[in-house]
Amino acid sequence: MNIHEYQAKALLRDYGAPVSDGRVVTRAEEAKTAAGELDGPLWVVKAQIHAGGRGKGSFKEADAGDKGGVRLAKSVEEAAEEAKKMLGRTLVTHQTGPEGKQVNRIYFEDGSDISRELYLALLVDRQTSRISFVCSTEGGMDIEEVAASTPEKILSFDVDPAAGYQPYHGRRVAFSLGLEGQAMKQCVKLMGILYQAFVEKDMEQLEINPLIVTEAGDLKVLDAKVGFDGNALYRHQDIASLRDETEEDPKELQASKYDLNYIALDGEIGCMVNGAGLAMATMDIIKLKGAEPANFLDVGGGATKEKVTEAFKIITSDKNVKGILVNIFGGIMRCDVIAEGVIAAVKEVGLSVPLVVRLEGTNVEKGKEIIETSGLDVIAADDLSDAAEKIVKAVKG
Repeated sequence: MNIHEYQAKALLRDYGAPVSDGRVVTRAEEAKTAAGELDGPLWVVKAQIHAGGRGKGSFKEADAGDKGGVRLAKSVEEAAEEAKKMLGRTLVTHQTGPEGKQVNRIYFEDGSDISRELYLALLVDRQTSRISFVCSTEGGMDIEEVAASTPEKILSFDVDPAAGYQPYHGRRVAFSLGLEGQAMKQCVKLMGILYQAFVEKDMEQLEINPLIVTEAGDLKVLDAKVGFDGNALYRHQDIASLRDETEEDPKELQASKYDLNYIALDGEIGCMVNGAGLAMATMDIIKLKGAEPANFLDVGGGATKEKVTEAFKIITSDKNVKGILVNIFGGIMRCDVIAEGVIAAVKEVGLSVPLVVRLEGTNVEKGKEIIETSGLDVIAADDLSDAAEKIVKAVKG
């Protein structure tokens, strides 16, 4: 689960991290009052969406101007006017895709005197299963280009969970960032704060870009992007309450309400499978046969007829889906339950695209009988390869 920048900064502030004072608004009429609560003389006006690259982004609507989603203002009135120009409009960045995201929140923040911009992140290294620090002297909006063209400018190292964070980790970051004096001491302290927050709140990613050195020589968190482990939210109700459902894919949001593991993709063949491994194999073989999967969908081992029905409805709600492949290997999950769910869903929402069903395992004969006697135009498949070939052929016409 991701949260907005202003929420991330509030969380880090509670842990003692140095962040600027700020205010958030959701309505244009609140903008002038909120901006007036800050000292100035420079105000930063930031669109709040769950995507990076806001500074280089652009708005779809012409009257939103061409200044991107992060703007500077020299008065309360100017800050409020910039906020009004962005609220309710669609911001497109390299991370949102061409469809963009609607800006429903604006964050006002006191401006900072920036001497240097640095990059810092904590994340879970999937290869070592440890928390990793990643830092670079080349912070700012071009960090992706730095990673692609000059990766030697990025330092990465893991923290042994048995020992946890130690001051030498902070000193290693400070040395790699070229910090001295009070900034080095602040870096050691800040790294400990960030590591503590990362562990205690079950974060998956904590990115600060940029981490700045002010003209006075102090460190400050100028931006923050935080993501949490969704499987651990049950023990962090304070974090779960920060969820902004308007930022999530409606199909993924609906799937989460039925405990379905669904991720939207860009292909044309919808997939409904039981088991993550089988779902991955199904997507792979679809690509092997010359098409692209429209989603990852694991209905789980104990799915009910109602869950299967909802899963099918979610797939068909995707306008990019031109064909559907149901691939079930029944162990705990019974094939007849899947068949009943598919038939119920088709009868409820209709079927306007080809549907291929491959069933194997527990109650497979009963499942096949349910489908064969349903009177629906369903294509049966004998095995996974046969199923993939049939759905790709049907979609390709």
